[in-house]
Amino acid sequence: MNSLQFLYMMIIKVRSNLWLPHTLVYCVLIIYLKVEGASDQVAITTIEGAVAKGAVCLDGSPPAYQFDAGFGEGVNNWLVHIQGGGWCNSVNDCRTRTYSPYGSSKRMKSSDYNFTGILSNKQELNPSFYNWNRVAMRYCDGSSFTGDIEAVDPATNLHFRGARVFNAIIEELLGKGMKSASNALLSGSSAGGLASILHCDKFKALFPSSTRIKCFSDAGYFAHVTDLSGEYKFEGYYDQVVTLHGSSKNLYRECTSIMKPSLCIYPQFTMPYVQTPVFISHLKKH
Repeated sequence: MNSLQFLYMMIIKVRSNLWLPHTLVYCVLIIYLKVEGASDQVAITTIEGAVAKGAVCLDGSPPAYQFDAGFGEGVNNWLVHIQGGGWCNSVNDCRTRTYSPYGSSKRMKSSDYNFTGILSNKQELNPSFYNWNRVAMRYCDGSSFTGDIEAVDPATNLHFRGARVFNAIIEELLGKGMKSASNALLSGSSAGGLASILHCDKFKALFPSSTRIKCFSDAGYFAHVTDLSGEYKFEGYYDQVVTLHGSSKNLYRECTSIMKPSLCIYPQFTMPYVQTPVFISHLKKH
């Protein structure tokens, strides 16, 4: 985990207890990015062709990712790491994100997301994956890549197409050689860690049976438990996220058939249906 990911988790932890607005979270992150400076930067690639398929960020800009090629014994192995960044649960909240890298690829810079921690190419810092093909899937939809609504409100120009963004990036990577991977790991942090659980089986289904697939969620196990007030306040928040983004169609049907869709974002209700091995790190709760 790099220092930016750690900072974001700490802010979200505080926010979950105090109900701080997402805008404040973004301001702190942007200030941090400017102070931290650049290191271990990898160029951003935008998938311009995905726009025609409707696979776009909240503002209609194309999906983006960062890719650092593997080498040596890791050249046939792939690590796809999904960036975190919370969610947006209202039109105003999502519109705010379009002014940040969390809602628009137009505002993304390579310095926003450094290849450190699990993405590092330094053996002493990342002995397991340093020589793999390492990818950072940039997060710009606010729904852990679950949303998919065709209609676009002309008044706001908001696009809720997270699931299509995920598909577009993965499709591009498969074309770059990932389809022939010996090993592939789908990982993520925070909201990205949640996405790595929700998309784990979909990811595995894209590979031949000979490819070994695993998923890893870092700080993405958001538990359905009471908060400090003794209530399930965050459940209502997820209700709003799922409704706004049209996420239900992209959650596990085995779960949504027996409980309301917003509960099926919680890993404790979804993981019983995930067939691919998933590793969990750093449990969080709201």
